[in-house]
Amino acid sequence: MIEVRGLTKRYGEVLAVDDLTFGVRAGEVTGFLGPNGAGKSTTLRMILGLDGADSGTATVMGRAYDAQPAPLRAVGALLDPGAVLPSRTAFHHLLSLAAGNGIPRSRVDRILAEVGLEKVARRRAGTFSLGMRQRLGIAAALLGDPPVIVFDEPLNGLDPEGIVWIRSLMRRMAAEGRAVLMSSHLMSEMEVTADHLIVIGRGTLIADTTMRDFIEAHSEREVVVRTPQPEVLRSLLSAASAVRAADGATLVVTGLEAAKIGALAAAGGVELHELSPRQVSLEKAFMDLTRNAVEYHARTEASR
Repeated sequence: MIEVRGLTKRYGEVLAVDDLTFGVRAGEVTGFLGPNGAGKSTTLRMILGLDGADSGTATVMGRAYDAQPAPLRAVGALLDPGAVLPSRTAFHHLLSLAAGNGIPRSRVDRILAEVGLEKVARRRAGTFSLGMRQRLGIAAALLGDPPVIVFDEPLNGLDPEGIVWIRSLMRRMAAEGRAVLMSSHLMSEMEVTADHLIVIGRGTLIADTTMRDFIEAHSEREVVVRTPQPEVLRSLLSAASAVRAADGATLVVTGLEAAKIGALAAAGGVELHELSPRQVSLEKAFMDLTRNAVEYHARTEASR
């Protein structure tokens, strides 16, 4: 439902997006990942017609955003929760958007209730907290009941209840057959929310794959082993795997399956108290894959 083909954008000598091609399908939550400066926000702005591409195309349901007869009914987007007049109430902000897109007033009341702002609907947006502004931005995105949703960092400012709510909302939108594109740096939430991943670095495509395949392809499997004989087991495993100590009696092993570790331990007479394969996180897989695409590196104590 979103098609990006050969998208390229320069700002002076900076190549922000470089011949980028990917698609976002209906019925899925697609995570859009990349380090700071990777070109994610620029790409989203070009999809939504806010920035013009130097070359390439970005379409929603076969049309450019500015060619949509009723844009809010085609794609709902949250890029900046602060994009609202601070003197305008939440109700009147949504009402003005509805009027310009042929959306009935009753939809405004319904969507305010859905995002949990009905009790503050008559308050000025300038008095809202970051989390409340985020909810108002999400309300604006959902106002036209669009088949395509684009969220840039939708979790910013939300409390734990709000994070669970937006996660459930995106999963429900996808289950209804909508296409959801979500950019976020909160990897733990992305891991439990997204079905598919688009990963970019320095403006170019790095990965376009399912969540499961991404984690499996870009990180090593780990096995947690607990034993009263850690040094003996380490010597048995060191030739065939990488081993690091988690604490005195626990080793973390990569490069060997749990069954092979157990067999080597049995053959060496090593007693095992735990042998547990561990799911590698999206965060670790992402960090490993994008290490060379990070533009801004913080200096740590170890590097001083």
